[in-house]
This record gives sequence, structure tokens and C-alpha cells, in this order.
Amino acid sequence: MEATTIFERKEIKYHLTKQQHDELLRLIAEHIAPDMHGLTTICNIYFDTPDSRLVRESIEKPLYKEKLRLRCYGVPNAESPAFLELKKKFRGIVYKRREILPYDEAMDFLVGGKRPERRSQIFEEIDWVLHFYRGLAPAMALFYDRIAFVGVEDPEFRVTFDNNILYRTEDLDLSHGAYGTPLLDKDTYIMELKISEAMPLWLTEALDKLKIFPASFSKYGTAYGQLLQRAELIKQ
Repeated sequence: MEATTIFERKEIKYHLTKQQHDELLRLIAEHIAPDMHGLTTICNIYFDTPDSRLVRESIEKPLYKEKLRLRCYGVPNAESPAFLELKKKFRGIVYKRREILPYDEAMDFLVGGKRPERRSQIFEEIDWVLHFYRGLAPAMALFYDRIAFVGVEDPEFRVTFDNNILYRTEDLDLSHGAYGTPLLDKDTYIMELKISEAMPLWLTEALDKLKIFPASFSKYGTAYGQLLQRAELIKQ
């Protein structure tokens, strides 16, 4: 298992058609290389309160927001590495702090309250969040296929492409597989740039050529909005 990981960076999102996705990759191919995970199914559990406080506050786009999630790269078994992530955003800067446990131990901690034997500052912060937000519990499982790249000249630069996004609010056990309700059209991609400084000129030129512009997007927030719309239709 990897050591504790801490990130501080800007994250910029874009909506891409399949044609834009394919053409952009062609234009920037010489500047990027697949990261250690390559093409992977990302499996997440988002935690929230019974009244959905965290996602509701996030949708309101405040200066500060935070989320707690559990992430696995691929469908996990009991011993698969699971990332316990605290993700905070303040004035456009994302701060992510995460620890790693075997999947079953991570669920025992986040759901069952069994604190891990290994201690760290980040485990203490996660424990504080679990107690601060009353009733915090698994709220949604969210899956997507991701291809991730790093910069050839700057390994700190990352770009990811997500599609085939699925979500569910029942059977919140990632080991049961990646299935659920589609969130977007199958030919829509969400691109995310993760940068610590200025955007590379070669990327700026490619985005400008293809008329690709930033677009605010939250997978959990969008899925939550769809659930609300569905509930309203049922009432009518």
C-alpha cells in the first residue's frame, strides 16, 4: 500500500463530446503519457447526512465546501486498497487528504466506527468529520471509467477523462460490482485538469482550437439533482 497522499491544486472540469475527446487526445498526444492506473473503473462511495447536507451545500457553490468519500481503483474485494478521502475546496483551490486501508477495514471504520490500529493525523481528521456531521453514512455509490494521463515535461500535471458514469443509492457495497443508473449520455466525457500552476501553452492552444471551455460539474451533485427531479415527477 502507498503512503499517505496530500494534494493541493486547481481542478478544472470540461464537458466533451466523443469527437472533441478523440481530437484533443490526438493534438496533445506527444505531451502526455498514461499514469500508473491507465484505464480503470473508479468505484466511489459518497458519505452524507440523512438530510443530504453536504451535497446540498456543495450545489450552492459556497466559498468553502468539503466531502468525504471512499474510493477504489477497480471493483474491490476485502483486501483491495481503499482510499479514504477528505476533499475540501476553498476559493477555487482543492485540498485532498487521504489514507489507505484494506476495503473491509475502511468500511468498518467509516460505517461501523471501528477505528484502525494505525493512527495518523488524517485518520484523526476523518474521525472528527464523522462525528461533526451527525448521521454521516453511505449515501451514493458512483462508478465511471477513467483514463488518466500525466505530463511528459511536468509529471505534476494531470488530465483525466471520465465516461460511462453510473450511480445507485441502494446496495452501497462496492464489492458487488459497478452498476447503476447512467448519469450522462454514453458519448459524453468529463475531462478534468489537475494543475498546481499555469495551464501549459500547448493545452491552451488545443482547447481553443476545439472550442472546449470550462464547465462546472459535480457527479454526486448532478446525480442528486436527478434523484430530486424523479421524486418530483412521482409526486405529480
